Amino acid sequence: MRRRLAFIITAIISLPPWSAIVAAATMLTFAAVSTSEKSLRVAVLDFGEAAQGQRVADLFATSLVKVPADTTTNIGMRVALLDRGMSRAAARGVGYRGSLNLALGEARDLGAAVGCDFIIIGDAQTIRRSSLAKPIYYETYASIFVVSARTGRLVAWERPAFEAATPEAAEGALFAELRLVAARQLTRIIGEFQAETTLPRAAAIAGDEGAPEVIDLTTAELDDTKHSDMRPPLPYRRLRPPYPDTAARAEAEATVDVTVDIGADGEVTRVEVIRWAGFGLDDAVIETVRQLHFRSATRAGAPVPVRVLLRYNFRRPPKSN
Repeated sequence: MRRRLAFIITAIISLPPWSAIVAAATMLTFAAVSTSEKSLRVAVLDFGEAAQGQRVADLFATSLVKVPADTTTNIGMRVALLDRGMSRAAARGVGYRGSLNLALGEARDLGAAVGCDFIIIGDAQTIRRSSLAKPIYYETYASIFVVSARTGRLVAWERPAFEAATPEAAEGALFAELRLVAARQLTRIIGEFQAETTLPRAAAIAGDEGAPEVIDLTTAELDDTKHSDMRPPLPYRRLRPPYPDTAARAEAEATVDVTVDIGADGEVTRVEVIRWAGFGLDDAVIETVRQLHFRSATRAGAPVPVRVLLRYNFRRPPKSN
């Protein structure tokens, strides 16, 4: 078996709390503009497989359509919502089953199959709960993730949640909040689209323009001739990212992968999330990785800059009695 030089750190965190099928999609226009203008295409997929997930996604899509026109008319193009049924069929055609923990390539493939610029995915449920303070109550939440189909990156996430004595009351509060969430996320989508299509950000997305050259160890193999004299970097101390409260409230379990550029001096120079999870987990990983210090990688005994893969697995802790 060939030994891999890929440098992977796996940490189990347990702290207190997708052929492409392209949809010929119908578009629901947000704002009336010239037909010669291009469209910024947004797809809303179901927020889970249960009926409530479809219902909440339908309501969120409707809320997007109802965002005031002045939010969408200053970007020189039409913002259009793709047909929900056709988007759903296209996503299922490439094997998407509702994951909120995607690698960049998986997210880009999903976006290409659906035929959009941005995908909105999520999860929504109403849960019966009990506690000492409130013997029986209901919590309704919607985890909403905005993903760029161009880059595969997680642009933004929100998780509005409400508690009430009845499921109807909790759901009513959530449904009212969806209008505000839709307006916020549409503003973020427009801002991200403008950034992605404007130099120099667009050039950077296309190929890391201007980034210093490093030796990529994320896929290299030890017996490759070009890397046979490599010694990978080694962290002086292995730090664990904290399990943030935002993840604890969502009871999130996920894997975050990052590629890390390490200079010849052993210092971290760049961190990129290549598998995201939201719920504050990505930020926790980035902050922790930037605190790491490494024994320098060497080639033929000389220090060299390299790129490595670090992986962090987050698990929710067992409930205390």
